[in-house]
Amino acid sequence: MADLKKILVVEDEKKISEVIKAYLEREGYLVNTTPSGREALKLAETVEPDLVVLDLMLPDLSGEEVCATLRRRSDVPIIMVTAKTAEDDRVHGLDIGADDYLTKPFSPRELVARVKSILRRTHSEEEFLAEKISFNDERLVIDITRHEVRVDGQVVALTPHEFKLLSTLSRHPGRVYSRYELINRVQGYDYEGYERTIDAHVKNLRQKIEREPKEPMYIKTVFGVGYRFEDK
Repeated sequence: MADLKKILVVEDEKKISEVIKAYLEREGYLVNTTPSGREALKLAETVEPDLVVLDLMLPDLSGEEVCATLRRRSDVPIIMVTAKTAEDDRVHGLDIGADDYLTKPFSPRELVARVKSILRRTHSEEEFLAEKISFNDERLVIDITRHEVRVDGQVVALTPHEFKLLSTLSRHPGRVYSRYELINRVQGYDYEGYERTIDAHVKNLRQKIEREPKEPMYIKTVFGVGYRFEDK
């Protein structure tokens, strides 16, 4: 029997937390909940969740602080939940390391679908044919089996969506992908997000793998269309 996936829910509204927990447990997940950002950081170390559902408005630490700290420590997938609906807020959430962003009020079933989609893409490697691909005399190495990326021999921590984005682009060097195509490949075909979310993921990815992020060697912008990967 496969190990049950562990979900950490960080939400200070008790009723919302209880509903999320009930729906996730109904799907067979092990769920820990906390209303506290500080407690969430402690639980993340002891429980080692497979995914975190994180509210932005918390009574102690802000959701942004919790997200940034979690991202420095690991590549655990993070779904932000917030009442903020502006596109800039969504992009900011992705910019600091979230993998997805859900605005209140939302359907618990939609959250469950997002959780399933992210975990499925995080742990499924069968779609990739090669176990390892390298570029620029192995300066950049993408190890599919280990879900690991190395730049100049050093392991670089990528979020699951950043890894998926890099894997997708590098699989077909020179091919131009539209933002819409990338957001569906990375977030899932059932995802209805803004195309700017891909720009945020690309920005973060460039910071991690490019020597000069403002003059990228690998991930090139195709203005008015999207992005392509350059095989150096």
